[in-house]
Amino acid sequence: MAEKQVIDVANVETNEVVAKAKDFWSKFSKPIIYAGSAVILLAGGWLAYKNFIIAPKNAKAADAIFAAEHLYAKMAQNGFNKDSINLALNGGNGITGFLKIAKDYKGTDAGNLANYYAGACYLQGGDFANAIKYLKGFSTSASQIQTMAYSMLGDASAELKKNDEALDYYKKASSVNEKDEFMSAFYLFHAGNFAEKTGKPKEAIELYQKLKTDYPKSSQAGEIDKYLAKLGVLN
Repeated sequence: MAEKQVIDVANVETNEVVAKAKDFWSKFSKPIIYAGSAVILLAGGWLAYKNFIIAPKNAKAADAIFAAEHLYAKMAQNGFNKDSINLALNGGNGITGFLKIAKDYKGTDAGNLANYYAGACYLQGGDFANAIKYLKGFSTSASQIQTMAYSMLGDASAELKKNDEALDYYKKASSVNEKDEFMSAFYLFHAGNFAEKTGKPKEAIELYQKLKTDYPKSSQAGEIDKYLAKLGVLN
């Protein structure tokens, strides 16, 4: 009898669960279906957007930037001049300029890269405000390129006498990839030297000491004691 009673109780509990589930479903089935459908539509929409809009736009942007990139590479080798900088920025002679690419292909890899090139061109041409504007619009996971972007932001800020901002950018350049001994040591020294020359001896000492501690085998570390000595720090 005891066993029969347990079985009956189990059946009652099961029936109650089923009833509650049915009641829940009758109340909330539409919202659940709508929510599930929305998720499916969003996921499908994102895949469609990615495959049919983003991918072709990326490919078109990559084609558009090719000629301007080639021109920039030539300028980097042979020197920057006003006419070439203007051509790279604004386009002409079959070249789509970096400014148009940055605007028309915003959100693409090439559009992002166009901001970097535009900033670099403006920096070389002495338009430091626009150099900062476009370099701020650029970001990448490629550490050496991001390091160079921060370095150029530092240079442009320094030219505008924004010394605090310049020092911050040089520090950022030194810390993008701290495993990259060459770049990190170089920009730590550069930041320290800039701090020293702009009347920030305490920060200069901290940066020089970090260089000495973190990158003892770097070429900069081999000469750092004399810079520390000038600031009153002796071994």
